[in-house]
Amino acid sequence: MHSKEVLAKNLHTTTLGVERCQRNLNINSDVIILCRNIILNNNSEVIVQGKNHYVSLEDTILTINTKSFTLITAHRKKRK
Repeated sequence: MHSKEVLAKNLHTTTLGVERCQRNLNINSDVIILCRNIILNNNSEVIVQGKNHYVSLEDTILTINTKSFTLITAHRKKRK
């Protein structure tokens, strides 16, 4: 598992990834900056499962490829 600092530093995404994350989180701001802040937050939790890192903070979950550090998606947790 990579440290939060390594994840945040190397994080990147594609144009489609930006659009997907903005739509899922209902934001218009810079996705990478927002996600880096989520990753580096002291209350965020990082779990490695298979080929991905899952970073969760409050109601947000980020999915990041372990090898390439590509942000795949970001979404809100579903409420029960």
